Amino acid sequence: VSPAFCRGIVKAMYHQIARNKRKSVVVVTAFFIIWAAIGYVVGYIASGVSGGISGIIIAAILALLVVLWSLTLGQATVLAVSGAQPVTQQQAPVLYDVVSTLAIGAGLPMPKVYIINDPSPNAFATGTSPQKAAITCTTGLLAIMNREELEGVLAHEMSHIRNYDVRLVLIVATSVALIGLLASLLWRSLFFTRGGNNRDSGYLIIVLIAAAALLSVVAVIVGPLMQFALSRSRESLADASSVELTRNPTGLLHALQKLQANDKPFVKMTHATAAMCIDDPLQHHGGFTHHLFDTHPPIEERIAALQAMLQVKQT
Repeated sequence: VSPAFCRGIVKAMYHQIARNKRKSVVVVTAFFIIWAAIGYVVGYIASGVSGGISGIIIAAILALLVVLWSLTLGQATVLAVSGAQPVTQQQAPVLYDVVSTLAIGAGLPMPKVYIINDPSPNAFATGTSPQKAAITCTTGLLAIMNREELEGVLAHEMSHIRNYDVRLVLIVATSVALIGLLASLLWRSLFFTRGGNNRDSGYLIIVLIAAAALLSVVAVIVGPLMQFALSRSRESLADASSVELTRNPTGLLHALQKLQANDKPFVKMTHATAAMCIDDPLQHHGGFTHHLFDTHPPIEERIAALQAMLQVKQT
């Protein structure tokens, strides 16, 4: 890989870090605005303008709690939901050694290392900063990758940590997941809400339906669109940064070719967490509606870009 290519990647990386920090602020601000709008609509339905103002205040408090959850417990939540288990150097010496070597090469602290018992080959990084990051691989990935390919995959994930992609994606993913959970709880509460002839019971049901419907729209449509808006370019940059870090496009190229042939769905991944993975686990196994919200560029394009880098290296 030429020095000019490496300089270009480093320059793009610093631009991406600054852009991701700005986007984090924009995403959190947009999240508060959406919640405030939902609070106003629900409050207005309940008791007019005064109820709308009260709804904004309540919604702002809830939004603050959700963001605080994302920043403090979001990483632990994602790891727990995905079934990730921490491993030591003695338990996974090759994986641990590759992560340690890449961390030193990238000038980053050693992230925590986790493994998910799942036959689908995949990996992801999560955390709020390079100092509080984790890299996770599935047993399926470790089973099919040789050391060179594993190095390419883990360098890709290390690049996400270095570029602060992990914090941005974590905030959005955990926020969307919590909104979906809240919407589900509200819909379920309708089954336990007894309707009556009095006016108050009718208002309560209307308010619950309105709140559940608005939160469902955010969880199912707005949330995935926010993830999509984070830009697929971060995946392409992480691929290029992996090459810059390892000085070897072959490893990640062959790894992506193996991932392209994968026919095993990642059981515990959802749209909220799929954006974290090196290979979108829903992209190969979903229908048309899944592809509307793809967070990764087509894997064929990523392979073609790496092949072009390999040709440059060989000339």
